[in-house]
Amino acid sequence: MPVKNRLAELLPEITEWRRDLHENPEILYDLPRTTALVEEKLKAFGCDEVVPGVGRSGVIGVIKGKSDTKGRVIGLRADMDALPMDEKTGLPYTSKTPGKMHACGHDGHTAMLLGAAKYLAETRNFDGTVVLIFQPAEEGGAGGKAMVDDGMMERWGIQEVYGMHNEPGLPVGEFGVSPGPIMAAADEIEIVIRGRGGHAAQPHNVIDPVPAACATVMALQTVASRNVDPIKSVVVSICVMATESAATNVIDDTVRLAGTIRTLDEEVRDMAEVRIIEIVNATAAAYGCTAEIHYERGYPVTVNHEENAEIAAEVARAVAGETRVRYGRPPRMGAEDFSYMLRARPGAFINIGNGDTKKVHHPEYNFNDEAIPYGCSFFAEIVERRMPA
Repeated sequence: MPVKNRLAELLPEITEWRRDLHENPEILYDLPRTTALVEEKLKAFGCDEVVPGVGRSGVIGVIKGKSDTKGRVIGLRADMDALPMDEKTGLPYTSKTPGKMHACGHDGHTAMLLGAAKYLAETRNFDGTVVLIFQPAEEGGAGGKAMVDDGMMERWGIQEVYGMHNEPGLPVGEFGVSPGPIMAAADEIEIVIRGRGGHAAQPHNVIDPVPAACATVMALQTVASRNVDPIKSVVVSICVMATESAATNVIDDTVRLAGTIRTLDEEVRDMAEVRIIEIVNATAAAYGCTAEIHYERGYPVTVNHEENAEIAAEVARAVAGETRVRYGRPPRMGAEDFSYMLRARPGAFINIGNGDTKKVHHPEYNFNDEAIPYGCSFFAEIVERRMPA
């Protein structure tokens, strides 16, 4: 079964919702307008239950099928938040709010799940219950964890869960999905190398933290090249290096370094943290300096359950066609907080083609509305296939 006719008919309406969301972006947990729109739509569709305030500002919608003989419950998730950046698309529906932009396509994700919700509430051609999960704060706020910690899975009896993200560069109408680790854990590190500053003309009278910081940045690359099995992955990226003074004739007391560590394996993640702390302290000491280290664990590895990844691929093939699903692709080193939901329940995270558009997190990015019927159909079809009436 290809794209569902009803969802193709709904494309103009769903596109309007998407562009309205795009024009009015909100970030992290502060989503009053977005959540109000989602609640309004779900109630208008006739959902059996609509509950706001889950995980601070998430919204849950519940739709019961024509029957419920087996007690099956499937969760479908879309993220709602935008990014704290300025938009440069020049679109008629460009962001009205300076410093906020839907640069990752969460407006499209929300609109697609709303479209699927309307279809499922109209047809109810399934045996069981679907739980619609509209999540806040994916962009760094761990909204997925907040909803799981708020008891979402237990309260609504969710047994398996599916999510979707658009992918620029993947043609519209195609999907990508893989079993196992698909996206990395992302941890953050902040390092302050402390020496003793002074005049740039008298380096012999100071303990210069800059050479120590430079050596630390280089030494940290040995975590990947000399401490991790070459078959496995770790990326250590120091993206910030700064002194307090901007003067060219001052050797400062301190240098601040900051960056991220990305891994696909929990053992590698643990090892990398230990090794990084050892390297930073030892390198600083070798230059007569000290180091202060703040290491913060972020989103865990996103791991698709094998059976559910195969199910998602089968559904995607039914929607897009046998040759338009890329199965078993290598993992990516970006991070995603749907990982918390996949830790709580079996499920899968799938990518949907966004076509030839700017990459996500770019000021000229825009979600491709032509993808909407495919995404809606995937959500609806997975419910109908997993819980046949």
